[in-house]
Amino acid sequence: MSNEKAWEDLYAEIRQCTKCTLHQGRTNAVPGEGPHDARIMFVGEGPGFHEDRQGRPFVGAAGKFLEEMLAGIGLQREEVYIANVVKCRPPKNRDPLPEELQACTTYLDRQIEMINPSVLVTLGRFSMARYFPGAKISAIHGQARRIGNRIVVPMLHPAAALHQPKWKTTAIADMQKLPQILAQATEVEEAKPKPQVEQLSLF
Repeated sequence: MSNEKAWEDLYAEIRQCTKCTLHQGRTNAVPGEGPHDARIMFVGEGPGFHEDRQGRPFVGAAGKFLEEMLAGIGLQREEVYIANVVKCRPPKNRDPLPEELQACTTYLDRQIEMINPSVLVTLGRFSMARYFPGAKISAIHGQARRIGNRIVVPMLHPAAALHQPKWKTTAIADMQKLPQILAQATEVEEAKPKPQVEQLSLF
């Protein structure tokens, strides 16, 4: 199966998903979007009103703020991959429930595996909890950690930063760290001895 066919199949599966009750109230599922070979992947929480209507992630006020922060580090939205931990909008934008997060886990796992980003940025508490269970976002935001073969950076959700102006400066400052983090990831990748990597891939 070609990579593009695999993506088409995954998106179709997400759009038809009935694994949890969220599908009952959706206008559109929101699989995610961006280049399938993106170096940076952002993972938010769940679709809001505008995302549900358009079937695209981060198209409301939080999305506009995310695009502004990306522009501040010389990146365009089209250069990064953006997804959420749940693919359908929770009613009235409430927090996703454990069973809803679980229902979508395999979809996000497959997206991360297929993209294999060098840097994965979690936006908000629920995507952060996948990698830093029990941690408080106020304590670890902006701190890059190497987990497996990639760097994971927990950041504040853009919506939270908009709702609480004191966090807006923090969110922008954390985003400003991304170019250096990506450069460090590149150095690590380039330093890997190629024959050894090929040999390891056999196991």
